[in-house]
Amino acid sequence: MALPLGAPIAPMLAKSVAAVPAADAAGGPYSYEPKWDGFRAIVLVDDGEVEILSRSGKSMTRYFPDVVEAAIAELPARAVVDGEIVLARGSRLDFELLGQRIHPAATRVRMLAEHAPANLVVFDVLALGDDVVMDRPLSERLEVLDGLDLTGPRVHATPRTLDAAVAQEWLGVFEGAGLDGVMAKPLADPYAPGKRAMLKIKHARTADVVLAGYREHKDSTPDEPLVGSLLLGLYEGEQLHFVGVSASFPMARRAELIEELAPLVVDVTDREQAEAHPWAEWADPSAHAEGRKPGAQSRWSGGKDLSFTPLRVERVLEVGYDHMEGARFRHTTQLKRWRPDREPRSCTYEQLDEPVGYDLAELLPGAPAADPTFTGALE
Repeated sequence: MALPLGAPIAPMLAKSVAAVPAADAAGGPYSYEPKWDGFRAIVLVDDGEVEILSRSGKSMTRYFPDVVEAAIAELPARAVVDGEIVLARGSRLDFELLGQRIHPAATRVRMLAEHAPANLVVFDVLALGDDVVMDRPLSERLEVLDGLDLTGPRVHATPRTLDAAVAQEWLGVFEGAGLDGVMAKPLADPYAPGKRAMLKIKHARTADVVLAGYREHKDSTPDEPLVGSLLLGLYEGEQLHFVGVSASFPMARRAELIEELAPLVVDVTDREQAEAHPWAEWADPSAHAEGRKPGAQSRWSGGKDLSFTPLRVERVLEVGYDHMEGARFRHTTQLKRWRPDREPRSCTYEQLDEPVGYDLAELLPGAPAADPTFTGALE
């Protein structure tokens, strides 16, 4: 490529804040936009040649032939843009289905691109033609972005506002379309590769969940065992679903948890004890057809041993989370406290906030979407 910017290009990052800010540290205005839930992507286009770079600088081009096609058709002939690859299914984003694209088999990638096409949402321009614009203030870069007239169907400029009250409203209503929060970007600032120069505002919620096991830390040894992550569940009727993990602990606390949880460890050599655990069948692939169990191998596991130490289902803990992806927590949760006053059976999905529905087509008009019934399975 003969662009004025070349790979690798580190994307500008964000730090979390608790609320939508009204002005930056210098009293200057922000530009606010939705926080999309997809794969961050720096996209380089040069006369029919396209390169898609991940947040870490790795190429994602082979996984998104549909985005390559869209970039050639709808972006300028020579440009470098910053955006997010997202996937729509029904009226919401679907990160789970999008994640299936990261697959070694080209045939599967092509099948998914056909049945569940991805879209590109652009929120910044770094270069256009022979001009590097990333050193200009965001206000000027947004003028360049507006001049590209990215209105779809497969490449869209992100919605944005200068009104903090509107951004606060977005924080609530856009969650119903599967978005992840709101971003705030100082209008006077240049693009800052690799620096946390933006702000992100995400939902903060808590839930009482069941502790059903743990995985050991990667540095755990037989002489010095360490807890890596606590495995969490919620009841739906009689079934305990695996909903995610809590994994952020100081090393000293990881060792303490081993001792603290030792009385709850299920003796897997005792068949009666082992079969009594609600996730006893986790090693059977057919057990994952409805509701993933911990231990399931996936393209993200890289062959790691995801087996776990089962615990008697007696302990309840309160965790902090931002939002759900289907039936599970989208991100790692934060342990808040133990809840000895709660019974495990009382920990159900009914306690969770239900986002108000919002039609994604309002944000991405004309964007192609996967069939709502499509799961990614080969036909």
